[in-house]
Amino acid sequence: MPTSDVPDVSVVVIVYNDEERLPRAVGSLLDQTLNNLEVIIADDCSTDGTERVARALEASDPRVRYVRLEQNSGGCSAPRNRGIEVARAPYVMFLDSDDELPRHACKSLMLVAEETGVDFVTGEVTRLFEESNTTGLWYPHLFTEKRVVNGIAERPEYFFDHLSTNKLYRTAFIRDNALTFPEGIHYEDQLFSAQAFSLAETFAVVPWSVYTWRLAPESVSISSSRHKIQNVADRIGVARLIDTWFEENGRAALRPEKDYKFLRHDFRLYLGDLPFRDADWVAEFADVVNPYLDEISDETYARLSREERICIHLLRTGRLDELQVAARQLGRPQLAPRFTTEDGEVTYWGAVAPADDASRSELDISEWYMRDQVLATGRIRHELTSVSMRGPVLHLEIRTYDPAGLITEGTKASVKLAAHKTPLTVPLTLHPEGEGQYVSKAALDFRKVPVGKVGVATRRHPVVSLERDGARRTDILLAKHDQPDFRATVTYHTFGIHHLRVKAEQKGAGRLEVTWQRSGVLKSLEPLGPYARKAKGKVGKVRKILVGNEGKATAYDAVSKLPRKRSLAVFEAMEGRGYADSPRYIYEELKRRNLPIDVVWAYSGDRSSFPEDVTLVKRGSFAYGRALARATYWVDSHNLPYLYPKPKGTRYLQTWHGQTFKAMGFDVPSLRGASDIEKGRFRSAVGRWDALVCPSAEFERTFVPAFEVSADLIRSGYPRNDVLVRWAEPEQQARAAAVREALNIPADKKVLLYAPTFRDAARRTGQSVRVDFESLAPHLSDEWIIVVRTHPYDRFKIAPELGHFLRDGSSYADINDVMLASDAVLTDYSSLMFDYANTGRPIILYTDDYEAYKGGDRGTYYDLEEIAPGPMVTTTEDLAAAVRDLEGTQERHAQRYARFQEMFCSYETGHASKMVVDAFFEGGTHD
Repeated sequence: MPTSDVPDVSVVVIVYNDEERLPRAVGSLLDQTLNNLEVIIADDCSTDGTERVARALEASDPRVRYVRLEQNSGGCSAPRNRGIEVARAPYVMFLDSDDELPRHACKSLMLVAEETGVDFVTGEVTRLFEESNTTGLWYPHLFTEKRVVNGIAERPEYFFDHLSTNKLYRTAFIRDNALTFPEGIHYEDQLFSAQAFSLAETFAVVPWSVYTWRLAPESVSISSSRHKIQNVADRIGVARLIDTWFEENGRAALRPEKDYKFLRHDFRLYLGDLPFRDADWVAEFADVVNPYLDEISDETYARLSREERICIHLLRTGRLDELQVAARQLGRPQLAPRFTTEDGEVTYWGAVAPADDASRSELDISEWYMRDQVLATGRIRHELTSVSMRGPVLHLEIRTYDPAGLITEGTKASVKLAAHKTPLTVPLTLHPEGEGQYVSKAALDFRKVPVGKVGVATRRHPVVSLERDGARRTDILLAKHDQPDFRATVTYHTFGIHHLRVKAEQKGAGRLEVTWQRSGVLKSLEPLGPYARKAKGKVGKVRKILVGNEGKATAYDAVSKLPRKRSLAVFEAMEGRGYADSPRYIYEELKRRNLPIDVVWAYSGDRSSFPEDVTLVKRGSFAYGRALARATYWVDSHNLPYLYPKPKGTRYLQTWHGQTFKAMGFDVPSLRGASDIEKGRFRSAVGRWDALVCPSAEFERTFVPAFEVSADLIRSGYPRNDVLVRWAEPEQQARAAAVREALNIPADKKVLLYAPTFRDAARRTGQSVRVDFESLAPHLSDEWIIVVRTHPYDRFKIAPELGHFLRDGSSYADINDVMLASDAVLTDYSSLMFDYANTGRPIILYTDDYEAYKGGDRGTYYDLEEIAPGPMVTTTEDLAAAVRDLEGTQERHAQRYARFQEMFCSYETGHASKMVVDAFFEGGTHD
């Protein structure tokens, strides 16, 4: 029952012929943590069983009211307006019958409205894709923090937030301003929201999800009907209504912001669809949209990306065939145009840039630096010219467009298709045919595509892989939108029958798409029906016991009771990510001495960095556990999984992976305040160590007590730093030259290695990359190449237009490769600075977020301003100045650099590998 006669919030649920989903929507309201609300079901005169269902909901809970329109309005406006009329609460919200509200939506929004006194509150929308059961957020950059905005002119980007359903409005604000949804037109939200934003003195923004927008696989909503020209006309019609309202209400100054939103959102949706429309549709589309596009200012167009401006230019000048080619590039920065035209220093999109075209500057793509790119980051394009299928074999003819000349002698090409883990790889021979064009053929035999032990039910896309001198890239394979579908039935030996479908993807770039469906016995393995979740849960429990950690721990315990294999050693670096870190150099010292030790290396993913003669075992597998259980030696640079207690007779050498600037171990508040069980697990893991490599006295002062280390300390310096101390020797110089050649760094360019550390609260977001490369490029690109090497816990992708200035150093498992090839390093708070100081080369620190980092939850052992071996810069201008005057920068910080080396490189002699092998493998008596 309501707690008072007047509800706190009225939620208007609009519905038309949706008897099945209406109870779910209403249920999400009745389950709100705000109990005192009213649910108004506004029925647009449904003809199915909706009225019966709605009246049953009304009878079941006094908070539900049912109102029914006398005739169907054909849209969302009339039922929403009816809801506004009858709403009794001081606040009102809107919900569509096929969607839901998260449980705390009403209460959290109302509390913010009460606290701030704003006219309305808006929050994030979660889009739930029902077919894949995945979610995405609606314009997440708008909802990063809680804020109050003093009118839309202060933050005009909120015009992009044009939904009405993710907002809680003051009812008085709507009624006092006579705000209603326009009837008889589609996209009514856009006019209503534009008016609300423009009329509101203040509105609030919250960074949590307040609406769940469910997107069904076969949606028949208005927004999914973009293939209809009338749909295009409706969007433009609403845009014109907003323009008229702005003019009549003295808000014409807001139009450029609304136009920018129109181009970036509404119009952009249709541009992305153009590759999948026929010529007649595109011509009609041009007739409908061009008159409105002519009214938008050049200043607004200038804010768009170059790709968008190219498309709009081709549309407005009637080059519609080229428009469909260009539209595939939208949002795909590595996809090349088919052709480019060089005119002096200027590069134009397309085969011809007509001299009499006064606006050809819109086709100027010089800013992409296409001729200055490397294979890994440049633009290229692969299009299918023919697809056929004979039995289970798919035959492809491919035309590759390479206007930037990325493909050179020695470039290897292949088509890859993965259904499970390991892809089928089919080599391609690229035959030149015209300037910057190649043709090739491939036959994909689906019987040879690995599908795992129980087959697959998946959708995948073949890719084209190019590789040269250690650099590699994969690119999408574009299909013709009207390509015929192909179907086949394939038997995978003991894996059973699969049904396959090959077709052109009708969205995005339009890739070639292959779908596998299990059949027969394999199909029966998929849990079905109402007991699916329970059955899946039981299967998961059994699997966990048999092949999960429980099964692995049982097997490990049994094997660890067997005698040790005296010659066996398990080596692991960076949690198995590659052949690197101190374990690599200890291993190479063992090989130099030809000691009778059989080494097995653990890997977790890519195996390409390991030498061919190395024995490998997959980290976490049963074989990995068996190797650990039998080995006499463990050598590791992080910490071996807690799952494996050290057997009696095994000795564990911990090299660790860097010195400590930020707090570690029990100096980290989260561990210090953890449960006794968690702290006990940590102590047990560290207690396995028999010896720990130490690089400096500072490391002993910070790391050793923080981890409560009781192991023997080997005061040798880091084995991985031997090559840095001895960087001038021919072997290291050759290694550096090989890196420069592989990264295609011109001989006249110097190399700045940029290696920031990760931020604890923003792993894998790219937020550790603080430098504005786009602004920096004009200052340095004439003399410098920046090699970007982010932490493994983070991610970063080079924008193609910066490929002339940046290189990706992430392909090198051993960061020493890129350190040796560099002339200076740019970092922030990374332990790399301690290692790099062994080279004596300049160190620059980009620390624009130092106060936040220093004051974070983890904390630091040092004040960077006191120990920094080089300048701490916070702006692009200061960074550029420090690099351009590198010699002066180094001279000004020479004393600080020397003191830094004394603190953190005191044990480094260039012979750490020998000292560690002497101490651990050849020193003392081992059981």
